[in-house]
Amino acid sequence: MKTIEYYMSLPYRLEILPDPDEGGYVARYPDLPGCITNGDSMESVAENAEDAKREWLAAAMENGTRIAEPVDMAEYSGQFKLRIPKSLHRRLAEHSKEEGVSMNQYCVYLLSKNDAVEKV
Repeated sequence: MKTIEYYMSLPYRLEILPDPDEGGYVARYPDLPGCITNGDSMESVAENAEDAKREWLAAAMENGTRIAEPVDMAEYSGQFKLRIPKSLHRRLAEHSKEEGVSMNQYCVYLLSKNDAVEKV
């Protein structure tokens, strides 16, 4: 059986963002749904995040909740093949040329921009 110490040792991704409403910072572990905390400074929110993670893990183990292990970024190469209509390929090439960047950079920009909009 896996212990709290086992899960605490795993490299869970921690997101820390400024809290525009209350001031200070908010922290969360995306792989641990609902594991969120806050703090007045970066140092305090980081400490609070470790405490929150430990408490979240303890509660999950007590309740028999499945605990996901962190996503291994090594599983992702950063590349994928995409087939698109020739007309779209032409428009993307034209727009990237207008912006003075490679088509690859332009497509990464568009995907990132759309992904950020989806999260809001």
